[in-house]
Amino acid sequence: MSLRPTIETRRAQPTMEGAGVKLHRAFGFQDPSELDPFLLFDDFRNERPQDYLRGFPWHPHRGIETITYVLAGTVEHGDSLGNTGRLGAGDVQWMTAGSGIMHQEMPQGNAKGQMHGFQLWGNLPSAQKMTAPRYQDVKSKEIPEIIDDDGTRVRVIVGEFWGKTGPVDGIAADPQYLDISLPAGVKKTFRIDTYRRAFAYVFEGAAAFADASKPAGVLLEKEVGGEEVNIRDLSGNRTLIRFGTGDEITVQAGPEGARFLLISGAPINEPVAWHGPIVMNTREELMQAMTELRNGTFIKPAH
Repeated sequence: MSLRPTIETRRAQPTMEGAGVKLHRAFGFQDPSELDPFLLFDDFRNERPQDYLRGFPWHPHRGIETITYVLAGTVEHGDSLGNTGRLGAGDVQWMTAGSGIMHQEMPQGNAKGQMHGFQLWGNLPSAQKMTAPRYQDVKSKEIPEIIDDDGTRVRVIVGEFWGKTGPVDGIAADPQYLDISLPAGVKKTFRIDTYRRAFAYVFEGAAAFADASKPAGVLLEKEVGGEEVNIRDLSGNRTLIRFGTGDEITVQAGPEGARFLLISGAPINEPVAWHGPIVMNTREELMQAMTELRNGTFIKPAH
């Protein structure tokens, strides 16, 4: 077994999207090869309705898939194919934009006005860029949750883990998408396929991720749950951790526990031509998409 080194730790950056939704972007619109097959990851989390209610009005997508995971509040969605729906707390939506779709996503807060969710963009390989658009909405109760003896909780959203299979399938990036909660001080090792790119995103509490360059078994310099751990190595709220190659990661929760997403996928290794919500392989394909948006032929008839 080989431990994946931590090659970068960085905080998600505040930005604004849609009609004025305030969110934090962990990655996106820089180097698309960095976390291939993933292109973008946004954390939209607000407690003031004025920061999210204007939502994401009608906009196009082509050449990608999106996975939206809601933790608090709801998201109403509709599209150019006539689909409508509502995502509630714990629900997931997978959308394959394929050849092209127009859609909107309008967030609503819970009873306390809170709204929290994530959106991940996965690239489509060239052979599937122009596939027919489709949706899959998954309710929270359909997502398996595993509770280990030490109190570790894992929601398996996509992929296989500890004998359970997530309900979202058929995604080109073939990802594993896990929502992991660790009690205070618990140290855990998770397997990841060697050939996948991987990242973690901490959004509650804090955690230390072991690095291959450091002595095994020592994550903190303070005793937490009987383990010596280095508080300086703790990654807190809204922190992205990128991993190098290997087949496992080791993580230890800080004094207040930790909750993070652990996401991995098989790289596509193809050229990327990207403009806003449209991701193709060549500049010519990108220009064609923009021309079709202008002349009204962007949405393809169903076969």
